[in-house]
Amino acid sequence: MSKERPEKKHEPAQPGTRRVLPMELRVGDRLTDETGEWEVIGRPYTTAGGKNARARLQRVDQPAVAEIRTWAAHERIAVKRA
Repeated sequence: MSKERPEKKHEPAQPGTRRVLPMELRVGDRLTDETGEWEVIGRPYTTAGGKNARARLQRVDQPAVAEIRTWAAHERIAVKRA
């Protein structure tokens, strides 16, 4: 007698968004999180032997605010492509 597997619950993606690996980010891609909307302004690069990926981002509404974000290289990120 086999058990039925529970159905996986996926979050519905917003229209116009894609989930990409950090190294697939492109200049101009936009990310949204709890702090606001960010735009990629630098190409992504890896550290720690390719295990971490980093990219330079700036706030869309405040271009003077920029930071470098770090993700695990295997994480998928929801982005809006222009």
